[in-house]
Amino acid sequence: MDYKKFAELSPCDYAGPLQRESFMDAGIKELWPDIPRIAGPAFTVEMVAGDNLALHRAIYEAPKGSVIVAQTNSMDYAVSGGNVCAIAQKLGIAGFIIDGVIRDIGEVKQIKFPIFGRGVIPMPGIKKAVLPLNAPIVAGGINVYPGDIIVADEEGVAVIPKEKAEDIYSDAKQRVEEEAAMGLEKWAENHRKKIDSFYNTNS
Repeated sequence: MDYKKFAELSPCDYAGPLQRESFMDAGIKELWPDIPRIAGPAFTVEMVAGDNLALHRAIYEAPKGSVIVAQTNSMDYAVSGGNVCAIAQKLGIAGFIIDGVIRDIGEVKQIKFPIFGRGVIPMPGIKKAVLPLNAPIVAGGINVYPGDIIVADEEGVAVIPKEKAEDIYSDAKQRVEEEAAMGLEKWAENHRKKIDSFYNTNS
């Protein structure tokens, strides 16, 4: 599958064919300004609170082009820092989606490694818990399955079910092209008619 094409469209564009449960909550956001949009298959990580071993193992197991999606189960300990992000970048990981916090954001920003999460904290976690990788998780308040297509940018994080990914992409792209062809003037006219119809029906 050509994962790069999914980055042609923003999470907002996918909101047409997708349901609410395909978008992470608003607490998951870009951790440095002007992060480029990323897209790729999810490599999932479930973590023990305060322990970052599973994420650090995942950067060596995830295939090139993957987006590592991690549920940390903690807001008290950073699970990743500048060196880990640099290694992941060199190994071809497209980016991190972290339901939790990281550290060394200045270093991460400097190397321009795409990372989304809930925030930053200086305190690192420990490394003890050996856990299975790439199993279904809940991150950002929604279900994420290995191989689901992640699309993330400043608008948020979309999780496209892998079994419907091609259809979702085609549907979203068609909607974007139709709206672009319509132009703002015609869109505004249709919008006014739609809003008026609601008020006229319910007045």
